[in-house]
Amino acid sequence: MFKLFLIIVVILLPAILLMGYRVFFTKSGQFPNTHVEGNAALRKRGIGCVKSQDRAARKRKNILELEKK
Repeated sequence: MFKLFLIIVVILLPAILLMGYRVFFTKSGQFPNTHVEGNAALRKRGIGCVKSQDRAARKRKNILELEKK
C-alpha cells in the first residue's frame, strides 16, 4: 500500500509542478488568461464570450423597453 502511495506521489508531484511552472517559478505568478476576451485575435474579429454577449444583449433589451414607455 505504501509503495503504491509513493509511486503515485512520484508521478503526480512533477506533473503538478510542471503544470504550475508559470505560477510557481515566474515573477508575474499568474495563470495565463484563457478566456475569449484574453485572445487578441478573437477581439479583433469582434468575437466575445457568450456570457458577455448575453449581458450586453439583455442590457440593450432593457434600454429599448425603457425607451418604449
